[in-house]
Amino acid sequence: MQPVDLTTLTAACSELRAQWLPARLEQVYQRDRFTVSLALRTMNKRGWIDLSWHPVAARICVGDPPPRIPDTFTFSQQLRHQLSGLALVSIAPISPWERVVDLQFAQRPGEPALWHLYAEIIGKYSNVILTAHDNLVVTCAHQVSAKQSSVRPIQTGQPYEMPPALTDTAPSAIEPQNRWQERISLVPGQLHRNLLKNYRGLSKALIWSMIRSANLDPEQSTDSLSPHDWQQLFQRWQYWLESLENSKFKPSLTAQGYTVIDWPAPENHNNVGAVDGACVPSNTSPILSPLGGGWGGLTSIGTGREELTSAFPSVQELLNSYYTSEINQEVFAQVRHQLSQKLINLLAKLKLKANTFKQKLQQSEVADTHKSQADLLMANLQHWQPGMKTISLPDFETNQPVAIPLNPEKNAVQNAQALYKKHQKLKRARIAVEPLLAAVQEEIDYLEQVEAALSVLETYRNTQDLQTLAEIREELIQQKYLDAPDYRSTDKNAAIEFHRYQTPSGFELLIGRNNRQNDQLTFRVAGDYDIWFHTLEIPGSHALLRVTPGTVAEEADLQFAANMAAYYSRARQSEQVPVVYTEPKYVYKPKGAKPGMVVYKQERIVWGRPQQATA
Repeated sequence: MQPVDLTTLTAACSELRAQWLPARLEQVYQRDRFTVSLALRTMNKRGWIDLSWHPVAARICVGDPPPRIPDTFTFSQQLRHQLSGLALVSIAPISPWERVVDLQFAQRPGEPALWHLYAEIIGKYSNVILTAHDNLVVTCAHQVSAKQSSVRPIQTGQPYEMPPALTDTAPSAIEPQNRWQERISLVPGQLHRNLLKNYRGLSKALIWSMIRSANLDPEQSTDSLSPHDWQQLFQRWQYWLESLENSKFKPSLTAQGYTVIDWPAPENHNNVGAVDGACVPSNTSPILSPLGGGWGGLTSIGTGREELTSAFPSVQELLNSYYTSEINQEVFAQVRHQLSQKLINLLAKLKLKANTFKQKLQQSEVADTHKSQADLLMANLQHWQPGMKTISLPDFETNQPVAIPLNPEKNAVQNAQALYKKHQKLKRARIAVEPLLAAVQEEIDYLEQVEAALSVLETYRNTQDLQTLAEIREELIQQKYLDAPDYRSTDKNAAIEFHRYQTPSGFELLIGRNNRQNDQLTFRVAGDYDIWFHTLEIPGSHALLRVTPGTVAEEADLQFAANMAAYYSRARQSEQVPVVYTEPKYVYKPKGAKPGMVVYKQERIVWGRPQQATA
């Protein structure tokens, strides 16, 4: 994930000052343990500004409205108590070339600041700190004790101290090229490393995009640069400084990250162009150049410049889109792994328990054999002799000899009584085990249904995938399968859409994403003319073919729906899958059944082909 550097922070604050000052603070909401949002209202609009101290995604930018979930964080409550109703009058860096922004709040515009909210966007040391006008810390996102840091502890009630000053040389637009070049090339080394070591305010993403925009390789030695190369690179250095001074930013998203600098097109010389450090003839076909930002993307040397980027109208939208997507991907992967491992462990335990119950039932199947043996023995007491270990007696019905094991220390009646006792014990065990096995099998079926919904969510694609995962997690918590002390209910108003498809005849096909949606689809959305689909005795999603009155679903429509139902099931890798379909009125939820679990009748079967599904 690309961190916010000085250039990005400068661009973001420049926009915020132009669009959000002055503004009234109306609300404070903490989204998670790393992000707090401020609701601001100006004369023209209302919006939310996110302040994040995430270790790898710290930022300040305009964000989306928060979910409608109660805020239980202490930090936001303290900010709300001190700042609500005040005016945000300034957003300014505390010092040049430092990534610390001072948000100042006053009673009204034009009056002295009463509170300072410092947003320190400095990687893993990021923090958000509130101080009063006397510079004493009132609250902070996370306190740093003297044991944790002897350099800069952060405690409430203590004076606020700025982060340790950087010792590297600050870039300057008036520095001549020869002095700049001498500083970078004094000790030969990789070009990008020498730039980073000798100047403050730089980041790897900025340097790499700057160097590559000059058709140079960031990893090449400073000794290998020609005078023309140095001239090209210095021009981009000057262009960067000019952009910072004049707030000339053009945000765009690339495959490798983002950039807020629109680098000038390179000047090719010697009829060659460098892409990723490799020289290629100028008449080559288009090449995909994996640049870290700025100039790059799909380029055809000699035929002009093409951008493989997504342009954004503002830095705020770029940052919000980029970091929301990146963080969502991380959260998605983490939660999916957690749920997947939990389901694997639960199913393993339940299947072991089910096997134990099945073994006991198998043992109980010989209960009637013990009773018949006891009956035979009681009817043939005269054939027993002391010391016998086994006795062979003719069966009542078949007259075939039946071997009955005996305890030589007991007489015939005592042996028969022992067999009767075994019969009663095994009979009681069967009566006790059968409902236990049924309950365990019901749990297995339910968890396999959840596992099937989870298996469809292989990778993160959009926010609906993350919401679907959150609902699955919430369902497992509510069903007592998952412990979550920090559990926060999902936003019920943030409804997610079903999977929607069109059949060959134009009918709409709806498919549930999880058990919550399956129940909603089957028992709330389904109409009298619709057709309900589900894989036969295989965990999977509910599918609903919406048939309008007066029309009939063709065989191609049924096959399409069956293919999709098979695709969104546990058997999605199979060639053919049996799929049942029936009218929604014939689908029932048993009393006390878990989410997504139903029974049905008057069903028909069609073979679905998941490999032909157009998902």
